[in-house]
Amino acid sequence: MAVNLMHDNFFMENYTVDEYALCARFKSKRRKKRVVKEDFEKQLIQLRKLEVELWKKRRNLPLVPLEIPYQKGWQRNFKLRDDVTRSSEAPFYRELLEKINTWQFSPEKSFKRKKKRKRKHVYVEKIQTVKEFSEWEWRSSKLELTEKEKAHFYKRERWCSNCKRYKIHYVFNEPWRYVLRVSPYMITHTKMVDSDLESEIQLIDNYIVNCNLREKTNRLIHGSSRKWSYYEKENPKEISPIKNKSLHTLYQQYADEMIENHGK
Repeated sequence: MAVNLMHDNFFMENYTVDEYALCARFKSKRRKKRVVKEDFEKQLIQLRKLEVELWKKRRNLPLVPLEIPYQKGWQRNFKLRDDVTRSSEAPFYRELLEKINTWQFSPEKSFKRKKKRKRKHVYVEKIQTVKEFSEWEWRSSKLELTEKEKAHFYKRERWCSNCKRYKIHYVFNEPWRYVLRVSPYMITHTKMVDSDLESEIQLIDNYIVNCNLREKTNRLIHGSSRKWSYYEKENPKEISPIKNKSLHTLYQQYADEMIENHGK
């Protein structure tokens, strides 16, 4: 018994506060802070999962037909020209139009937009063409065009002001076969509203926004990207020797080292 007491007194006299707390299986202040932080981050991740699940439920709500449909502006798309409709090739170009048709929406039937020209605002008509394909889309296996339909497109280079370089597009070579058609844009259905679901979503959003946690949550879910420097590539950071080790293992290693050093 006396030997054990002397042994314990020896370690207590030579331990620091944090080391003794580690050996006595008590959490140090630093460890407590880390546990609280990790627990809070886990709660944020679970909160984000709940938020995404609620978003999916709202998106999957069915559409409800309106008793009285109403018009909300105008829509414009392409249709076959009358003479093409009467030709023998009408089925081919009608099927192709289903794949390359485009739509535009405007509050005005004229489909004009405001543009500043010579310090004055003028209204110019919006340009609308059938769909063009980028080089990536053209080579993609998901492209729905047949070989016969591809033969009606030509390769064209166009300057991209955003990328500051020329980009390749594949353009339909017979746009005259289609003409624009303007029609009222009617709202006939509306999304079902679940008040309880909206309340839960708003409650979570208010908490995240008021506590300024959106950026932190995104960083936990998606991580942060940064480029490694040349030095970091050649000399990667050393892995912590105590990473993924239990307190019992760390205590045993420390006790063995202390006994070995005391024996020397």
